[in-house]
Amino acid sequence: MKKQTTPCNKFLLFIMLLIVLVLLIGVYLLKENSSGKVENPSITSPSDKETLDHNPEKFVQETFFLSKEGKVPNIPFVSGKTSWMEVNEAWGTAQNISETDKGRYEEYKSHSSTIGYAGDIVNDIRSYDANLQTISFMDVKKIGGEPDQIRYYKDSTHDQMILVYQVTASTELLWVLPIVTEQQPNPKVDHISLYTRSEFSEAISKMSVEEKIGQMILAGISGTTMDTNTKSLIGKFHVGGIIFYENNFETPTQTVQLVNQIKTENQSNLPLLLSTDQEGGRVTRLPGGLVHFPTNKQIGKINNPEFSYKIGTFLGHELKEFGLNLNFAPVLDINSNPNNPVIGDRSFWDNAEIVSNLGIQTMKGIASQNVIPTIKHFPGHGDTSVDSHLELPIVNKSLEELRELELIPFERAIREGADVVMVAHILLPELDKSQPASMSQAVMTDVLRKELGFTGVIITDDMTMGAITNHYDIGKAAVQSVKAGSDIILVGHDYRNVEKVFTSLKTAVENGEISQQKVNQSVERIMALKKQYGVNNEKVENPDVNALNQLINQFLN
Repeated sequence: MKKQTTPCNKFLLFIMLLIVLVLLIGVYLLKENSSGKVENPSITSPSDKETLDHNPEKFVQETFFLSKEGKVPNIPFVSGKTSWMEVNEAWGTAQNISETDKGRYEEYKSHSSTIGYAGDIVNDIRSYDANLQTISFMDVKKIGGEPDQIRYYKDSTHDQMILVYQVTASTELLWVLPIVTEQQPNPKVDHISLYTRSEFSEAISKMSVEEKIGQMILAGISGTTMDTNTKSLIGKFHVGGIIFYENNFETPTQTVQLVNQIKTENQSNLPLLLSTDQEGGRVTRLPGGLVHFPTNKQIGKINNPEFSYKIGTFLGHELKEFGLNLNFAPVLDINSNPNNPVIGDRSFWDNAEIVSNLGIQTMKGIASQNVIPTIKHFPGHGDTSVDSHLELPIVNKSLEELRELELIPFERAIREGADVVMVAHILLPELDKSQPASMSQAVMTDVLRKELGFTGVIITDDMTMGAITNHYDIGKAAVQSVKAGSDIILVGHDYRNVEKVFTSLKTAVENGEISQQKVNQSVERIMALKKQYGVNNEKVENPDVNALNQLINQFLN
């Protein structure tokens, strides 16, 4: 007997057929989608690494569009805005780092790009994206039109033309290709570069060689009043800064009068870095019977970061009240050698953790008063047995040993935003057999710039110290220091030394031993530092020392 088909069975059969039909349609659509192209590449979100729809013309169009915003496809940074720290946080440490005449460049092979910097800010984004390398010369011209300029580059391995498009007032988009030949009339793009001139470029281009070199010298003066030599330092040598020692100060009124006279004399120049060593403890310069702070060693015993920050705040406030804007503090040396004749209680401790924590807070406290802090004495003066004021100390440590102790506070302070590093006059034969740190490319460029990622201003310790003058001609030493990576030469004593350093640097620039690009790079860092901290030529009023002391006593007691 034949079974009857119930309504329930019919319904189940219908559902099964419907499911099969839906599956067939889904497979068909999936197949169609996988064989087709992506219509809308997510190019406006440069961090999106999905494969782009590579219509060359469309890619060129998007590249031109993004360039007006300081961006390039698939790179999440903005030329002229993104900081080194932001790049480092997003992409980590670069595979290759180079210091060139044009600036610092960091290569990220995994991202097919190289990032260039002006100071701490990205100013050149170079992309080697595979999609770019399928774009032809004619593709670029079809979308971009005739370039504003064509440049050429040739070396032993490259013979290239560079199509330059001025996409904004300060930004150029450069398409780099092999030159057009009969054999290759429509070459493919090698890479692009989005380059943004810094805000200081125009000002630097208008400066004379003398003015630029002057910015790279921080000079000491004689006496307690304005004299002809001080006027000459400002008017003839255009020095970028002055360092004051205790013998330049008698009273608060005299100090402010001298500072104001110097500022008035300097009105037509870039404002001066006006500096001193106000570390606290036994190294203090300011006059007027200011309350003495504990030594760093005593602060290390307390080991309270908030206390250190407050000390830094007071140190910065003192300088500001006297019209100064740059403090050669804090000391980040680790006092690992108890026989050290120069550091001792100037160090926070013999422990990297304590020195790092307290030193960084002191640095931040000084900076909170709009006074520039300086971390010193890189790469570490704590394990020396000779005073570099008298002779050249030798530290027989390898780079690995330095990494395990001396470099730790500096590396952490740089991560926390240090803007100025003072480099010591110490010889480290394991790193550089012939040049002290203050004249060594291995120390200043390879370790400080490349390994630790420092993008701020490098200043030498005083080049009139015995560590230098007993072994080197000061003019030649200054030239070697700049070639090795320093930005500012500190010449603390004797007008004739300043004159010699200035003349030697000028001659080295004129004969090509020091490139104009290197000088421009240093001047740009110095100008950026001065702008960041609001350095100016404005006069200050006499400080109220009693009020200052009252505040300090309230804090200490």
